[in-house]
Amino acid sequence: MKPALSVILLTTLIGVGQGMFIALYCAELLDWAGSDNRVFFLNGALAALGFLVAGLAASFFHLGRPERAWRAAAMWRTSWLSREAIVLPIAMVMVVAYAISHYVGYLGSDGNVLSLSIGAVGVLVMLMLFLCTGMIYACIRFLQEWASPLTVANFTFLGLASGFFLAAAHAAEYAPEAADPLTYATLALLSIAFLFKLASLWRNTQIKPKSNLQSAIGIRHSKITQQAVGFMGGSFNTREFFHGKSRRVLDTVSKLSFVLVFLSPAILIAAGLIAPAPWIPMTAFTCHCLGLLLERWHFFAQANHPQNLYYQSD
Repeated sequence: MKPALSVILLTTLIGVGQGMFIALYCAELLDWAGSDNRVFFLNGALAALGFLVAGLAASFFHLGRPERAWRAAAMWRTSWLSREAIVLPIAMVMVVAYAISHYVGYLGSDGNVLSLSIGAVGVLVMLMLFLCTGMIYACIRFLQEWASPLTVANFTFLGLASGFFLAAAHAAEYAPEAADPLTYATLALLSIAFLFKLASLWRNTQIKPKSNLQSAIGIRHSKITQQAVGFMGGSFNTREFFHGKSRRVLDTVSKLSFVLVFLSPAILIAAGLIAPAPWIPMTAFTCHCLGLLLERWHFFAQANHPQNLYYQSD
């Protein structure tokens, strides 16, 4: 498939926002940052909201008629995309409510019980949003690379890891006592995400296509060689269902994304635990996010639409 920058940004940015919110709630629930550290929670919630809003804004560039965006929610009974379009604004409302509950606490009211209650509901909404986003792709059965529970697992754990990365960097500035617990949680989530990503890549190498060149054109002869893509020039089919890059490019992007998403950040934050430095957490988060953009590009590009059999994509 042809990766769309708007969708790459949408799925990456909202994943960070969701993971950040869950990390904040864990820090509050487990008392990593101290229940009276309102600035940490308030600023963190605003940062999570910023990523969610940025992701939503990026999605509008993928729409042919942005003024009709509200119609995306119309098919919620059968469409995971519609469900995502409904759950994402609810998630943003929950983040705002969580921030307000901490602001109320900052002014002197007893907002701790309120923020924990709102946060619990917010975490459930964030997990539902991970499910909706992943299922948009996992439910497309004819794209065999996506049609797996591993797709949902990858969206979830990569999003959680990225959010916890940001929360750890945020804690280094506003709640140093929470930095180490959040860092250890980040390493754990990053390890789980790494295993799921490896499993997904291995599964995709074992896929046996359900169609071949013979079934694509309806001719059962044993020896068929296609010499052209079927058009003198480009078309919607050749532009939108194939990325136009070589196998070497895909392999290079995949390897580079592994280095940036998993290896480099893990080394950085491990070094930060041994010899703390204020620049390490944010550097690790930045490196991780750059890798996530490449990982998401590869996720979309590796899906081989059956129509490419006919149009001879390679």
